[in-house]
Amino acid sequence: MQKQVSLKNSLILLLTATIWGIAFVAQSVGMDYVGAFTFNSVRSLIGSVVLIPVVLVLNSRKAPGSLSPAQKKQNRKTLISGGIACGICLALASNFQQFGIKYTTVGKAGFITACYIVIVPILGLFLKKKCSPYIWAAVAMALVGLYLLCIKDGFTIGKGDILVMICALLFSFHILVIDYYSPKVDGVAMSCIQFLVCGILSGIPALLLENPQMSAILCAWQPILYAGVMSCGVAYTLQIVGQKNMNPTVASLILSLESCISVLAGWAILRQSLSRREIFGCLIMFAAIILAQLPEKSAA
Repeated sequence: MQKQVSLKNSLILLLTATIWGIAFVAQSVGMDYVGAFTFNSVRSLIGSVVLIPVVLVLNSRKAPGSLSPAQKKQNRKTLISGGIACGICLALASNFQQFGIKYTTVGKAGFITACYIVIVPILGLFLKKKCSPYIWAAVAMALVGLYLLCIKDGFTIGKGDILVMICALLFSFHILVIDYYSPKVDGVAMSCIQFLVCGILSGIPALLLENPQMSAILCAWQPILYAGVMSCGVAYTLQIVGQKNMNPTVASLILSLESCISVLAGWAILRQSLSRREIFGCLIMFAAIILAQLPEKSAA
């Protein structure tokens, strides 16, 4: 039973990484029309709106529970606090990433962002979440794969790199916050709240600093709609569902496949060529994911 749950969660997170990897094209195109805060605000609000009917349908199908009014009140409090905490982390991380990309190369941004695969287990040690040697080896392999995949020239640290490093740290907190709240609350409802919070937090500086125009937003409707419905409404909800009762380090490793998939999507959709170095990097990444799954399977 545990093997089936682990495999199911892994496949859900792999689907999440696939949607995010393909969404990179939408994010890049959308930034040609609107500012970073505006893009993140609109896409997040769309994601929240898309999930409202889903939450209502799922709630209508739930069997009446035997919880007391006090327990229901506590559950709502936990749900709201979890959604707000996730929304704050998501708003900070996504906006730091968006601005960081302006000042660094896409490859370096992808590599640095995916470094949360190292940050998550390190932070997890402070939360008494131990990892097996297999998982630590998988983290090291994934870093090598990401380097081969993303870094083409010499690695130097610039303004954009620092912003994306902060983004990676914030995404690590986001993963750990989800790991804490997801077993306790309705994942879809919490996702809906987190996007509402992220949209509002991104919308305030967008109104103050970017002066968003409806005409520009309409020009970018296709990438914004994809990013809002698929990347936000679908993918981030799948992340919350997939991370439930799963080791956060293993989850972060699977989610880091976003970098691999974005390269593969560029090759398949945009006809961008893959070098031997990039193919080798992808293979190492996939091997790392398989290695990270071995301890849980053997222990079941």
